[in-house]
Amino acid sequence: MERITLRIVDGADRGSVFTEFQPPITIGREEGNSIQLNDERVSRFHVKIQKDHDDLVLTDLASTNGTKVNGEESQLRILRHGDMISVGRSLLVFGSRTEINERLKRMGQAPPPEELESNDDSGDWEYMISQTDAQLRLLDMEPPRLPSRLSPGQAAQLSELLEFVHLQLRRLLTSVESHSRAAKVELDVNQWHQLVDLQARLAEYLRGIAIPEE
Repeated sequence: MERITLRIVDGADRGSVFTEFQPPITIGREEGNSIQLNDERVSRFHVKIQKDHDDLVLTDLASTNGTKVNGEESQLRILRHGDMISVGRSLLVFGSRTEINERLKRMGQAPPPEELESNDDSGDWEYMISQTDAQLRLLDMEPPRLPSRLSPGQAAQLSELLEFVHLQLRRLLTSVESHSRAAKVELDVNQWHQLVDLQARLAEYLRGIAIPEE
C-alpha cells in the first residue's frame, strides 16, 4: 500500500517530518488525528487524506478557516507529490524529496543537483518554501486527467458540463477585439461580466461536488 510523507515547512511545527503513514489519515489540532498540529487556526479535525483507487484524495472536513492546495482554496483535491497544503498558519509539502524529484524528472524538470544528493530527511526547509512558485506551475505542466470508471450517465453529465464551459469561452474568444499593434485584446463590460459569471458558475460546481448535501 502507498505510504504518505508530509513535511511541515512553516508554522509552529516547522521542521517536523511525518513518514510511513498509511491512508486514511486525518490532520487537525485535536488528539486522535494521525498528525496533530500545534496551531490554533487549525480545526479540531481539519482535513482527511484517503485512498480512492489509484489516487490520494484530500478532503476538507468543514474546517473553520479552510484549506488551500498550491495557494488555491480546496475542499476536495487529488494530491500529487510536491503539492503544498496550507491549513491555518501551517504549510505542509506532500511527498518526500525523492518522490517530488521523480515527478519533476518525469515532467522534464530536473531538480537541482544538491537536491538529488541530499538525504530525504535532512535539509533546507527554506529551500522548499522558495520552490512554492515552481510548484504552483506544476498543474499547468501536468494537467489533471479525465476521471475514469464513470457510468454512462456520469460521463454524459461531465461531457455536458465541459461543453457548456467550452461554448461559453469560445463565444467570448470570438467576440473580443484584438489590437495587434498594441499586442492586446479588449473586453467590453458585458463580456467581462460573462467571464466573471462563468467563473462564479465553476465555483458553484466545485462547491457542489465537494459538499453535495448543500
